[in-house]
Amino acid sequence: MKRGLSGIAVLMLLTFLISACSGGNNAASTNTNATPAATEAAASTEPKDGGSLIIGVASDPQVLNPNYAGDRVSLTIDQALYAPLFQVNNGEKTFYLAESLTPSEDNLTYTLKLKDGLTWHDGEKLTADDVVFTIDSILDEKQNSFLRANFLINDQPITATKVDDLTVEFKLPQVSPAFEATLVQVSPIPKHVFENEADIEKSTKNASPVGSGPFKFKEYKAGEYLTLERFDNYFGGKPHLDSVTYRIAKDANAANLALQNGEINVQYLDPKDVATIQATNNFEVLPYSEGRLAYLMFNANSDTGALAKKEVRQALSLALSRDELIQTAYTSSEYADPAKSFLTPDALYFTNDVTTFDNDAAKAKELLAAAGESNLKLRYIVQSGNKAQEAISLYVQQKLKEIGVEVELQNMDSSAWVQKFIDLKATDYELALTGYIMGYDPDAYRILFTTDASSNYSHYSNTEVDKLLNDGAGEADTAKRADIYKQVQDIIAEDAPIYPIAYTKTVVAVSKNYGGIDEAVLKPVVIFEDLSKIYQK
Repeated sequence: MKRGLSGIAVLMLLTFLISACSGGNNAASTNTNATPAATEAAASTEPKDGGSLIIGVASDPQVLNPNYAGDRVSLTIDQALYAPLFQVNNGEKTFYLAESLTPSEDNLTYTLKLKDGLTWHDGEKLTADDVVFTIDSILDEKQNSFLRANFLINDQPITATKVDDLTVEFKLPQVSPAFEATLVQVSPIPKHVFENEADIEKSTKNASPVGSGPFKFKEYKAGEYLTLERFDNYFGGKPHLDSVTYRIAKDANAANLALQNGEINVQYLDPKDVATIQATNNFEVLPYSEGRLAYLMFNANSDTGALAKKEVRQALSLALSRDELIQTAYTSSEYADPAKSFLTPDALYFTNDVTTFDNDAAKAKELLAAAGESNLKLRYIVQSGNKAQEAISLYVQQKLKEIGVEVELQNMDSSAWVQKFIDLKATDYELALTGYIMGYDPDAYRILFTTDASSNYSHYSNTEVDKLLNDGAGEADTAKRADIYKQVQDIIAEDAPIYPIAYTKTVVAVSKNYGGIDEAVLKPVVIFEDLSKIYQK
């Protein structure tokens, strides 16, 4: 699960092959002593056009529209379909559709300039009208975008107004240090496609999306694959690849076999599979930090009613051990650091110095008894074929059994699991292992932890937290803002709506047949920031 992807400090990993030949581009033709192998190696580093890339994904996309995409697969595909206004890496902006973003002296007005000559995949012009329409759609309560809360400051909306075809003016109701982190989440959608749609999220037009990214929609066969083809008029320059296919491989073992057989070129790896893939010598295996928290979620909305009690959530947490969970799921601390806060280490004002409930079975039993809970039975939804989920679910089942809690494991494929998890009305399960990537500004977390927020899947509710998170969004004083988020971290840790497990690293395997990885930028959730830079050697 994820919200607020961009604005994350992303590792830039260089994977170009460096040629041993010297003397510039003409070395191979002028050096008669160069071997054919050396000549071929030098040529292989030169970008060329053509070819295709196959990326393995764990499920079908939920929706091909950036205003609603919240699962990793949809976000990954949308990144190629829809260009963002800008991205932030290591504190520096990279402008895509936008040419500039300029704040006023009082920081209450931001002026966004678009690049000239932008077009949608269908040839229509992309203008300020599309940006304003996108923001208005996000703010429209009837359109149910999970991004809406981040465009409210003290419950007052940010407004977007067209100045001319290339200029949009954003007015803030009060100073907001989180505004740029909010805007970086936006990838415009086309007004001419969606302006008459009563429900954009469920519109049939999402089935044949019209975007502005480096690749345009070609074909989708549910359960099998989705293919995009090159968009020649991409503002960043014609992409090198002819096409990109996302192959849906719900079982991790089958996906790894397809990777080794050359049927998949890019694939996320479970840490347990790294050695096997490295042994083939056909892949660059790249671990990188996503600013991700992996956690066990307690669904307080379940029909048992038990997890609505703070003491029960604390007791379940006390039955578990982070260190054991990290070893069980991630093989070593190389891929995961113990987590206690709901914020991630890349976030402003992060601290891991908070209350924790961990590894005390005797205290867990006392809390359950005090809460009046005995013979508790819980349902735990698990993604079949996800090795980390399966390993952790068995561990949790055993550890909770030791404190007298019975856990029923409900295995389902990835698509069904996502549908169940994102259903805010679901009451037929209590436990789920998941994770999120929220970016560097803690305001992004409002949609997860404020009462009745759009992505509050744990159904956590604390009026003090609601007020603090709302205050933090509009607090311009750095010291006061830091104090607000320290308080929030302390309260949420004490209330235990989730059991934070680890700040994890992501591992991705990329076939050595492809170059341009460093220019494409490895990015949290979506793998590559700009697929137009990838080329087949």
